[in-house]
Amino acid sequence: MIQVGDHLPQATFRVTGPEGPIARTTDDVFKGRRVVLIGVPGAFTPSCHRNHLPGFVTKKDEILARGVDAIAVTSVNDVFVLDAWSKASGAEGIEFLADGNADFAKAIGLEMDGTGFGLGMRSKRYSMLVEDGVVRILNVEETPSKAEASGAEALLKVL
Repeated sequence: MIQVGDHLPQATFRVTGPEGPIARTTDDVFKGRRVVLIGVPGAFTPSCHRNHLPGFVTKKDEILARGVDAIAVTSVNDVFVLDAWSKASGAEGIEFLADGNADFAKAIGLEMDGTGFGLGMRSKRYSMLVEDGVVRILNVEETPSKAEASGAEALLKVL
């Protein structure tokens, strides 16, 4: 599992561009920037949709005021689902990074096997602060259905 002080590995996400899906690498997202990255098991799932993401939407300005350049969310969903979730959540100004094959989640050791629930391979729930590709803060939830240690309030306390 990735640790504080580690560099993020190279991976490619899919994001919605003006003409459709485009690729963005970890360098594209994190190089030269302070980014809060939120990892969730799945778009529209109850804890993600009602408890985790809303805190970051509500606290976005407060987080950015602490010297953060961007807030990004990654999930093991396709780019079309994440685009719909972004719109449904009113998450304007938050970047949504599709990790459809769980390549990034696996590369950082934060994958979760959800096959017992019919979900396939997913990401664990976490939040992190990444500075120029280096993890500076990492909060991983012990219980996937909770959004406490990785929530916006918890992150704000240590930013």
